[in-house]
Amino acid sequence: MMARVVVTGGTHRVGRAIAGALAERGMHVIVTTRDRDRAQAFGAIACGDGSITAVCADITVDAGIDTVLDAAGPIVRAVVHNASSYEATPIGSVERSAIESSLAVHATAPLLLTQALLPALRRGHAEHGDASVVAMLDIHAMGRPRAGRSAYLVGKAALLGLVDALAVDLAPMVRVNGVAPGVVEWDQQADASERSRYEARIPLARAGTSDDAASAVCWLALDARYVTGTIVKVDGGRALQ
Repeated sequence: MMARVVVTGGTHRVGRAIAGALAERGMHVIVTTRDRDRAQAFGAIACGDGSITAVCADITVDAGIDTVLDAAGPIVRAVVHNASSYEATPIGSVERSAIESSLAVHATAPLLLTQALLPALRRGHAEHGDASVVAMLDIHAMGRPRAGRSAYLVGKAALLGLVDALAVDLAPMVRVNGVAPGVVEWDQQADASERSRYEARIPLARAGTSDDAASAVCWLALDARYVTGTIVKVDGGRALQ
């Protein structure tokens, strides 16, 4: 029986790359999306030695978490908290709802979903000798904030704190780590000049790719069995300058 992994927000962009990389490693990956049409269109696919199944679930509400629990089953090897919302919130226009929404998707949902899946993760440890949680972070919530994204950064900073807290609370049976990309897939709204200015400050002289992020997630989720409470930056060195 294939080991099961949950990836939130895993039907497109970076989440889809993560799901594919885990499936290539022989995992049965359950991916979530809030878009019912997208979930139906995605369906279930074979991928490498594993498979990917999409479920429609809003993980910011209890019913959505219950849907994920039903889809994941009793034994889970890993959970990847990838679901995100990247809304611009220029100072002067920030509303309470934007902050609450960011915290809901980036911090509250990961905490409550991890808590709900904890029995399955512990069974995963017993079955596979290892179980883990990986949170998708952002280097720009770790000391190099980008302008106009305050509500988003509040949510990601809360998720960063959650990695440390859960690494202590879930040890020794479940490892908890984070992957902090810089740019691994450009926002479609970013113009050529913005991209050039950003990439000029990357020591490795290029933006990253979704596969770069997915490789780091796979390593932390499946291979790094003596690593917990660690953040891996996937940014080409951008955090250095």
